Amino acid sequence: MDLQSGTLYWPTTVSKTPEYPELAEDLTCDALIIGGGSSGAQSAYRLAKQGLKVVVVDKRTIGGGSSSTNTALIQYAGDKSLTELTASFGEETAVRHLKLCEQAITDIEEACANIEDQADFIRRDSLYYASTEQDIPALKQEHAILTKHGFKVDYWDEKQITGLYPFRKAGALYYSNDAEMNPLKYIYGLFEQVESLGGKIYCNTEITDKTFEQDQAVFKTKNGHTITAKYVIMAAGYEQAEITPNKNATITSSYVVITKPVSDFTSWYKRALIWETARPYLYMRTTQDNRIIVGGMDQDTDQSLSRDAKIEQGRNMLMNAFHAMFPDIDAEPEYALGAFFAGTIDGLPMIGRNEEYPNCFYIMAYGDNGTVYNMNLSKIVTDVITKGESPDLDLYLRTKPKPLAKQAR
Repeated sequence: MDLQSGTLYWPTTVSKTPEYPELAEDLTCDALIIGGGSSGAQSAYRLAKQGLKVVVVDKRTIGGGSSSTNTALIQYAGDKSLTELTASFGEETAVRHLKLCEQAITDIEEACANIEDQADFIRRDSLYYASTEQDIPALKQEHAILTKHGFKVDYWDEKQITGLYPFRKAGALYYSNDAEMNPLKYIYGLFEQVESLGGKIYCNTEITDKTFEQDQAVFKTKNGHTITAKYVIMAAGYEQAEITPNKNATITSSYVVITKPVSDFTSWYKRALIWETARPYLYMRTTQDNRIIVGGMDQDTDQSLSRDAKIEQGRNMLMNAFHAMFPDIDAEPEYALGAFFAGTIDGLPMIGRNEEYPNCFYIMAYGDNGTVYNMNLSKIVTDVITKGESPDLDLYLRTKPKPLAKQAR
């Protein structure tokens, strides 16, 4: 899958990219993780901390998939509101999911504490504004159910918004204690800790075949080596949707522009994360080196040629949208890209379990909060592996993936 095209920003923020070898021997381990992105890194980190012998392989470079284009708005509220999730799954289940996501942000913060530069993790608030006046009743309903369950969120009217921002919106929810980070620094930092705990990480190592036996799985690489493991986590990111197709998964295209450094953020109250009620939605955040990331303009296409043909158009539309909201901020585009984005129809990420070999798990953290979902799902899978169970597994285990296809990541 051609995951993204354009000019990438995050790789330029890493002063020294870690190097990982290609697998050149047969190995035996406790847990094999296939995929060196966000889900693979967080799974490997949690399992290695529990004392398991971990091996990670990726057919590309580590962090070279969707993690290089992750805009890393770290939030617990997602594409589907708590009100919508309640209508689909019931209030108890919906709240449980949001509480797990809220805790995952704290878990990510704690993981960043041991990473160089803390992966540029910083707590930020979020402004979620009504795209039209017709969205106000739904926002107020959402505010009521969120505050009922103890989430720290305020409802702001037009006067409050215009008193703090240079744009006018009819209403908004203002969430406290979300966050932003550098996703590539995070992945590299987690893998550095995995290595310090005895884990092994390999790039350019493609899995081409597998055999499930009674108490172990044997995976064969393209160059003929084997990895024998008791537990397997398929953490192939968006490409998992191709490997194990699921009717709940969707693939669309999205666009991002990153500006040159900006000198003055006076009009951007607390440099909060900003997004809106419209679907697809516009979103924006700032970076540690004072750039602005603006994303959105999603297109309903899973064809890379169609996606890439609109990168320039997407860049211009995103910058126009930004300047309409912040006319006083002098921002010029420097990086622009188009990328595939995976979501779910029902609004929840998914964990799969192989029917032939229950010790093989599939992490499918699809949705706008992929980093948060990956921390959440990796904790659950780690508990199942190390403790035999997790009280939260049933919330996301709604899939029965087909057997592993060839050319898996």
